[in-house]
Amino acid sequence: MDTSLELFTERGFDKVTLDELCDSVEVSKRTFFRYFTSKEDVAMAPTQDLWLTVLDVLDTADLGPADRTVLQLAQDTLLTALERTTTDDWSHRVLLSRKLTERTPSMDAHGLHFCDRTTHTALATLHRRLDIPDPLDLRPRLALDMLVAAFHCALTTWASTPGGDLSTHTRAAFTALTEASSFPATPRRPTPEA
Repeated sequence: MDTSLELFTERGFDKVTLDELCDSVEVSKRTFFRYFTSKEDVAMAPTQDLWLTVLDVLDTADLGPADRTVLQLAQDTLLTALERTTTDDWSHRVLLSRKLTERTPSMDAHGLHFCDRTTHTALATLHRRLDIPDPLDLRPRLALDMLVAAFHCALTTWASTPGGDLSTHTRAAFTALTEASSFPATPRRPTPEA
């Protein structure tokens, strides 16, 4: 993963072939495909590892108090996954991966597909573990979508803040999310020169 991210960053994602990538780490394509489905998959592995940890925590962790909302459960799950995942190496890999994603449309598309699959898996887990009588109830899906949106905001601010802590940015995004539903839509007053 480290070698891939370095090569992609130095030469550009599209300019590194799978053959070159495999040669640089001395593995066969067959071995590569045991762990990754594509170049996009290896380049996005740091963030994908976090979300796979989220799914694991959601599937196995104690669900906590009965008065907690699905959104609160999802937020706690993501924060627990961050604690388990984040290291200096992981943070560096995520930053490199984010920069590549911003410049590489195929990675962006791959990320959207991964996000959709992960959201569906998380939703299925919520329906299996929680008392949600109506399988068509939109609220669990919306809670997951809000979680993902808040995390993307946190990731963006964290990536632009050298030395920042992703968990701190994530908590701030969760606070803003809670306040967003009551944020007033106050019309702007005309300026005197208008």
